[in-house]
Amino acid sequence: MALRIFTVFILAFSSLDRGLAAPAGTKVARQDSSGSLLGYNPANGVINQDTDKIDYELAAGQTDAATVGAYLDFNNVKNPQPIRGTKGGTDPGPRTEEYDKLNPDKLAPPGTDHGSVSNAEWPLGLSHMKLGLGGAGWSRQQNVDNIPAATEMAGVDMRLEPGAYRELHWHKAAEWAFVMNGSVRVQAVDENGRTFVDDLSAGDVWFFPAGIPHSLQGLEGGVEFLLIFDDGSFSEDNTFLASEVFAHNPKEVLSKNFALPLSAWDNIPPGELFIFPGTAAPKDIEAQNITGSAGLLPVEDSYTYHFSKAPNTHETEGGTVKVIDPTTFPIASSFSAALVTIHPGAIREIHWHTSSDEWNFFLAGNARIGIYAAQGNARTFDYHAGDCGYIPKSMTHYVENIGTDDVTFIEVLQADHFSDISVGQWVGLTPAQIVQDTLNLSDETVAAFKKEKQYIVQGAVVN
Repeated sequence: MALRIFTVFILAFSSLDRGLAAPAGTKVARQDSSGSLLGYNPANGVINQDTDKIDYELAAGQTDAATVGAYLDFNNVKNPQPIRGTKGGTDPGPRTEEYDKLNPDKLAPPGTDHGSVSNAEWPLGLSHMKLGLGGAGWSRQQNVDNIPAATEMAGVDMRLEPGAYRELHWHKAAEWAFVMNGSVRVQAVDENGRTFVDDLSAGDVWFFPAGIPHSLQGLEGGVEFLLIFDDGSFSEDNTFLASEVFAHNPKEVLSKNFALPLSAWDNIPPGELFIFPGTAAPKDIEAQNITGSAGLLPVEDSYTYHFSKAPNTHETEGGTVKVIDPTTFPIASSFSAALVTIHPGAIREIHWHTSSDEWNFFLAGNARIGIYAAQGNARTFDYHAGDCGYIPKSMTHYVENIGTDDVTFIEVLQADHFSDISVGQWVGLTPAQIVQDTLNLSDETVAAFKKEKQYIVQGAVVN
């Protein structure tokens, strides 16, 4: 058989070489016998097209000097183009305009952008959705697979329908969570056998140290929450599950361990439940307040914090900042965060964090973040509700509200207290002569610098 196939191949090749027809059934890719399609041949000629003859409009501010770098709103602009001042040129396509409208600072970046900065933005809408059983909910995640620079933290967005469980589980990473909407019951047991149960609403926070087993159940109306882990490579698929503990231990071992008959394990799940529908939680939380000899977890070690009831830490004309860190939530000893609201036109002032990367998530509004990464490298990213961001420590950044509604986002640090260095305060507290000699600024400009952090600035641009 092998000899016959080889003979057919030789015949086909030989026929082609002599310009003869190949054996019936043989597929042949034909080429011009003169070879005129290879390389230069005057017969081929050149077809010139006027690729600049396209119909487009420029957005307000697009003809300004590139270093002005104002936000470009392409939403009502025909066929947006990669042009800033005298830089760039037209793009006849093909392309998808919706990407350009969502990310104008990628299509036509400010002239202050330069060099290379690692990707700092990921829309969770592009993450794979892991679906729970019986219509009980879902989750989607962000980690180093989609933001390679995010080595210190990863995030998960999870939804539980009313009565649905995120099954009993634990992680190798610590888990810090923020409730975005709805309500949830959280339950845990620590290594000393102390128990904990609490109900949380939108705006509240919980934290479970690595290895602490816990469960989550959606209450009436369901719940959606963010989970932030202190490991950038974290994946939901690496979670330790109660169902798998029982499924992957021999039934004989289970019977010995619990002093129960083999028949006790006849109906255990064969593996992962993940998210699944369950019996609605009793309205009276006391019914689930189970204790052993170790009793309850002390209040000072509480795994939850009712952040929604806390007052704002800073209130400014441009917005508000509400901080939570170990000074108020001690169990989360390495997590600090701020819930930030920025009014239209205002910015979270230019700053950097000295000891931690920043992971952030946009809850509402439209914003852009400009990042300076040293060695002349700078880049601008656009963010919308549902997007994650990540900024490595020491890199300066600002968050500008470029929409007509408030921007609300949460910024999370791996730190024992929430802090930053304000660029404005830094130059305001540096001797004027040093600042003037360095930046070539006027006396009036230097005198206007503030000596206190502004956090959020509602500043108007004056020409």
